[in-house]
Amino acid sequence: MEFSAKAMSSKIGAARLSLALAGALLLAGCGGGGSGGSTGAPSGPGGGAGGTGTPDTPAGATPLSAAAVLTAMSPGINLGNTLEAVNGTGQPFTTSQETYWGNPVVNQAIFDAYKAAGFKSVRIPVSWTEYADANGNIAPFWMTRVKQVVDMARKSGLYVIINIHWDGGWIQAKPSAQDAVNAKLTNFWTQIGTAFNSYDDHVLFAGTNEIGVDGEYGPPTATECPVQNSYNQTFVNAVRATGGNNATRPLVVQAYETNIDSSVSCNATLPTDKVAGRLIMEVHYYDPYDFTINGSSKIWQWGSIATDPAATETWANEAYTDGQFQKMKTTFIDKGVPVIMGEYGAYNKPAYPGMDKYRIYWIKYVTHSAYAHGVVPMYWDTGDFFNRTTGAQQDSNGITTLTDAAK
Repeated sequence: MEFSAKAMSSKIGAARLSLALAGALLLAGCGGGGSGGSTGAPSGPGGGAGGTGTPDTPAGATPLSAAAVLTAMSPGINLGNTLEAVNGTGQPFTTSQETYWGNPVVNQAIFDAYKAAGFKSVRIPVSWTEYADANGNIAPFWMTRVKQVVDMARKSGLYVIINIHWDGGWIQAKPSAQDAVNAKLTNFWTQIGTAFNSYDDHVLFAGTNEIGVDGEYGPPTATECPVQNSYNQTFVNAVRATGGNNATRPLVVQAYETNIDSSVSCNATLPTDKVAGRLIMEVHYYDPYDFTINGSSKIWQWGSIATDPAATETWANEAYTDGQFQKMKTTFIDKGVPVIMGEYGAYNKPAYPGMDKYRIYWIKYVTHSAYAHGVVPMYWDTGDFFNRTTGAQQDSNGITTLTDAAK
């Protein structure tokens, strides 16, 4: 998701959408990456900036525990509108475009701030096409820069997820696009996987982001669902083929449009994998859309504390929220498949200064409900929570509410 540059229409479809287990480290293979402790810097994966040096100990193939994933990674936060920023002119670029959407150059301070505030994981959305040549070769400088940012997060003791994010919108769940998309996914994930091969299981890969068909909303059609599933399968195949730590690395596959209902109808059967129990399902949650992210809507209250029916949606209340996360528990978690809510959030509207009370209540309720049902909550933040240069908290109430609720 991007508020400033990506068409908001793609989000509407999705909107209807000290580890506690120290002896059984959730993502096996702690290797050279350390345990993510809050004191001292764990030894960097691959040896530091750029990921060079001695490879980490290869990960084991122990099936993931949904409960351990929840404990180790909750809560999480997104470094949004940064490495995934797309500049539509001048491609391929020879310098980073991470500041193009208004955020500063990523530095160590922001990850230290995440960790100090109580976050255990960070999702780092990434764009790749604007740094690739005509043959799809990703520029070495960009791969090095992504590694540097990942290394910063690992130095702070955070679990990390990197992905192929919107990336200009080339990943469409249309049969006519399927072959070309699968070929490009294979090419990109072969390069990314190879570059990050030595990193241990504190670094996870997520294949895609919010894949559907632009301009179409609602459930996938009988043809679109298999196409989107094929992208998940291609991602898994490409990463596993690079070997090394990637042979067993935990991989995150997505629901159609990251929609919870579509995850049940379209994605309940996970991709085939060479190793058992190393896949994670990802969904997103922005319900009700008119309250959470539709800045032009007059809906600014939410839930049982609302006082004005005209300012409150008639759906997506507390009971609905619990019901949605129960679907994830029944369909995936109870069957041993961890689930990550890779994005969620609600944001104030300047026209309604009284909205903050309801935003905070939404954050508290949704975060706790997700966690209570076994879903890892990872908040979508583009620079509201923290000053991206200094790491100073800019919304301490929202941050504390979220981290306290993920228990």
